[in-house]
Amino acid sequence: MSTKSNKEKLRIVFMGTPDFAVGSLQSILDAGFNVVGVITAPDRPAGRGRKIQKSAIKQFAEENNLKILQPTNLKDEGFLRDLESLKANLQVVVAFRMLPQAVWQMPKYGTFNLHASLLPQYRGAAPINWAIINGDTETGVTTFFIDDKIDTGNIILQKTEPILPEDNVGTLHDRLMSLGAELVVETCEQIESGNVSSAPQKHFQNLRPAYKIHKETCKIDWEAPLKQIHDHIRGLSPYPAAWTYFINNGKEESIKIYKTKTEVTNHDLSYGKLIHDKKSLKVAVDGGYLELLEIQLPGKRKMTVREILNGLNLDENAHLR
Repeated sequence: MSTKSNKEKLRIVFMGTPDFAVGSLQSILDAGFNVVGVITAPDRPAGRGRKIQKSAIKQFAEENNLKILQPTNLKDEGFLRDLESLKANLQVVVAFRMLPQAVWQMPKYGTFNLHASLLPQYRGAAPINWAIINGDTETGVTTFFIDDKIDTGNIILQKTEPILPEDNVGTLHDRLMSLGAELVVETCEQIESGNVSSAPQKHFQNLRPAYKIHKETCKIDWEAPLKQIHDHIRGLSPYPAAWTYFINNGKEESIKIYKTKTEVTNHDLSYGKLIHDKKSLKVAVDGGYLELLEIQLPGKRKMTVREILNGLNLDENAHLR
């Protein structure tokens, strides 16, 4: 952290909600910056019991005795007065919602956002998922100054991160959370020292969006090529999880698939056909077989296929669709 006496110390308001944001807030505090307030989503019912739950950021802020605001409307005059009273000169946003101009223009040094992609690629709500779904081998994190559109502001800093063949959303999420936390602190240090610079985002012909994930996004297309299906599954694992219809013994149920392995080979079986022995369960697809490693049957916990095969009676026409 800068100690130059001729530079104004930062007074930071942090905005975020899920686990991904916690790493950045923790790092800001560890670096010795002054966090004068935390803005997070209102408490909401969640889970099967629909119990009221606090966001991950609220829980962390309470543990660290930070002032918390939970507005339902970011344009509400009462909230804007409360925000202004914190006298912040910088706002840091990680995994929050779109801000109105009255909010992002408020502090002297502006408002910057951490995004889990190499902008301008994967603007939107689910950049980690889509980078894996699309079969990319590299992604990263970006800090940028917020403007009036979604993820389009001037870029401050970026760091790259490889996407490993064995990665799923969970493993990549955790690495990007740590990498992003480092980048947030670096950005704060540059702003406080007065040495920050930013540049407009480059224009590319083929921009890939990161749309919000919906249930239909998660449905597996067994007509797709082998690698595409494999990437689709790992790009949705462990959450929200890819799913498909399982047809067996005249019964159709939906199941979730979390982990697979590819086997490139030629075959003449119909796509979606299940092939099994005592140790493995494979799906015939375009380009080979997709071996199922972890799945979840209706009403059951997530299990390895080896555990499931012990008690699973598959008929000769069993398939996925």
